[in-house]
Amino acid sequence: MEKRCASAYEIYKTCKRFQEECIEENKSADCSPVQKRKRIRIKKKVTFHEDVQTFIQRSRSQSPKEEVPDHESLNLATKNHEANWLTNREKILKPQKSIQGKRNERSPFKKNLASCQRPFVGPSLESILEGIGKIADSRARADKLFEWLILPVSPSIFFSDVWEKKPALITRHNPGYYKGLFSTEVFHKILKENDVQYGVNLDVTSYNNGQRQTHNPPGRALPFSVWNYFKNGCSLRLLNPQAFSVTVWNVLSILQELFGSMAGANVYLTPAGTQGFAPHYDDIEAFIIQLEGKKHWRVYQPRMADEFLPQFSSPNFSQAEIGQPILEVVVEAGDLLYFPRGFIHQGDCLPDAHSLHITISSYQKNSWGSLLERLLPAALQIAVEEDVEFREGLPLDYFSYMGVQNSEKADPRRQMFIDKVQRLIRKLSNFCPLDAAVDQKAKDYLHDCLPPVLTEEEKATSVFGASTRWENGHVKDLALRFKGKTKIRLLRRGIARLFSEGENIALYYSLDNSRVYHKEEPKSFEVNSEHCDSIEFLINSYPSFVTVDSLPCEKLVEKISIAKLLFAKGLLVTEEPCVCE
Repeated sequence: MEKRCASAYEIYKTCKRFQEECIEENKSADCSPVQKRKRIRIKKKVTFHEDVQTFIQRSRSQSPKEEVPDHESLNLATKNHEANWLTNREKILKPQKSIQGKRNERSPFKKNLASCQRPFVGPSLESILEGIGKIADSRARADKLFEWLILPVSPSIFFSDVWEKKPALITRHNPGYYKGLFSTEVFHKILKENDVQYGVNLDVTSYNNGQRQTHNPPGRALPFSVWNYFKNGCSLRLLNPQAFSVTVWNVLSILQELFGSMAGANVYLTPAGTQGFAPHYDDIEAFIIQLEGKKHWRVYQPRMADEFLPQFSSPNFSQAEIGQPILEVVVEAGDLLYFPRGFIHQGDCLPDAHSLHITISSYQKNSWGSLLERLLPAALQIAVEEDVEFREGLPLDYFSYMGVQNSEKADPRRQMFIDKVQRLIRKLSNFCPLDAAVDQKAKDYLHDCLPPVLTEEEKATSVFGASTRWENGHVKDLALRFKGKTKIRLLRRGIARLFSEGENIALYYSLDNSRVYHKEEPKSFEVNSEHCDSIEFLINSYPSFVTVDSLPCEKLVEKISIAKLLFAKGLLVTEEPCVCE
């Protein structure tokens, strides 16, 4: 039977019950994490949530803050271009027009976020991936990869001036800038060597006379039939390239740590002189990376306020519904086009070239609203249980002065009723189990994540490089030789997280996830309360290596046991390749 995850309310109640038990024993509920756990072990009950927050806050207060790289850390070409860009920033990034007032007026926003006069030659993808594999902190790897993705624009400018605000184009006049990420040759190889299914992995589409059509037959998408569709003017969309391409998988698995949200991708191959999709907007932040050929793009302002940063994607629009574009450009190989969720867009190929681009996306359902969807129901449940005012009955006669049919009545009871509701809503904030709700979001993120692509060093120092083998009818090198001085750390920063589940504690992790979204159930295992401090210590010590001796357990045998457990799960690496007995 599948184990049900505890809700934010249930996590809160477990913590609350522990506090009441402390009070009954005439002991402070604000004791240290170690003291809490000692009492829990005696009572055979677990409350994890508040302990983690105390430990994290203490760790953060003692650790120096990470320094944000300044402009001096940029290479010379980037600094020169950025200086020019900053000089003209007011001209390039104009204040956003009123969404409701002038949505049909053509905007003067025609210039690029970055436009090099000469070809911009940055490092290759191969060298970037090789270089960041040597960076100790996986979050720093993500920062470096994203910096390369949008060069010569700096991430600080991008996130302050562009992110979630407006579309932007980065041109480089360098068709090979993204070489190695994906290609039509790779596309053909995937079709030839893999079980690509129409409607599951591949869509065949067309857009003619204002109508979008999908032409997916049943069964496997074999190269002969797929290329026949393409030759006859149909666009091809590979829905999950990360399942077939190790390079795409690697890039997405690194970037997801920057966004704190799943990073996905689709690949689009469009014949010359055609369009495959109708105008629409999406519920994700989109990075259009042009790999081959070129494509003509039109981007439109959200039509009304409630379509800005929407929670869901739109249906297809007709041309009459969307007005005039605010950005109309030809994106060539080596360029990047970004637009936020809610911005209507459509792309068509010019008559002289086909187009191959990959869309990298993130931030789906990662808004304050999606967090409040988890938080407010739990807060209301707690408030009703703990505050009698939320349980008091409604006025006997409120039907006579409230409701739509009474909305125009000049009845003083209406204002009293409204004031009461508003006061209860304000009071509700006192009952919000915020950390528990964030944990629920984090659990979803770990399930959404792609598993990491391990570097050669990570393979050699993890269980994946263990020398265990079958030889002469016997298993060799199965026992691991961990000592007190063995140095260890977690495999990646966001690879695992502790969660309270009722009266139990579980460690959820993303290492064993599938490359296909949610193909596998969330992966976790139960953790003894005695081991929680040690796992928290490892989580908060990352990316530094620590000795097995330094784990906060009483006995060395327990410390070694924890290290072996995490190592066997693939979640731990050693500073030197681990020796087997």
